[in-house]
Amino acid sequence: MKLNIDSIRCVGCGLCENVCIKNHIKTKPSLHEVDNNECFECGHCMAICPTGTITLKIYENQPERVEKYDATNIPIETNDLLQLYKQRRSIRWFKNKLIDEKTFNTLFEAAYYSPSAQNIQDTEFVVITKELDEFIEFIYRIIKEDEDKFPRIKQLGEYLQDKTSYKHNPLLWEGKQLILGFSTDITSTIIAMTRLELLAYSMGLGGFYSFFIQKADVINHDKLMEFFPYINSNKHMQCAFIIGYPRKKFKRTIPHKTIKITYK
Repeated sequence: MKLNIDSIRCVGCGLCENVCIKNHIKTKPSLHEVDNNECFECGHCMAICPTGTITLKIYENQPERVEKYDATNIPIETNDLLQLYKQRRSIRWFKNKLIDEKTFNTLFEAAYYSPSAQNIQDTEFVVITKELDEFIEFIYRIIKEDEDKFPRIKQLGEYLQDKTSYKHNPLLWEGKQLILGFSTDITSTIIAMTRLELLAYSMGLGGFYSFFIQKADVINHDKLMEFFPYINSNKHMQCAFIIGYPRKKFKRTIPHKTIKITYK
């Protein structure tokens, strides 16, 4: 059984049966008619139950995280959210100030509440601060085979040999902290990271995604995972985000290429 159903608290409203996307809950004639082989623990039945009758066994040993809310009351105005999207910019100029663990934990709340493919929830993150220099040198040893294709990689190699050759690290710029996202499904990680990033901007933080760091996984995944022996090697590094406190403040949006939209 993947669900716990308290038959005493149940009022027989049938909402769980109607919302089940696998159609495996039958409230009549007995609440115990549940086909748990079909359940993939999405939690829809738990979230819609008016009396808190249903719980998921998979989360029994975790701290209580259930919160009630009013679905008719959206806590942010549409224009406010859209304005946040408009003001979002890649940040490469940072203050000499590190983000503390408490702030990171708040950011990861955004990822915690993100959807994932088939509800597998296998995205995990690594925050790199103390080992950042070591990690960048490790990354270079993987991606340097493409330095003839990408001048930025060649610049990184020159910088690592002589830190005075460039004013800033060609990959990190002024960044001092890095968030890496790992999962078996790229979409799940990108959704989680996007939510985390937007929450970061609402908290006065900023950053940018690194194509070159993420490229290390494409070039030699097995070698990359040697740096992360505690992560399942079936998971890939799907994104790399340099994050910090912005040193520059922008004043306006810039034009973007028109998005092609087709209605059929």
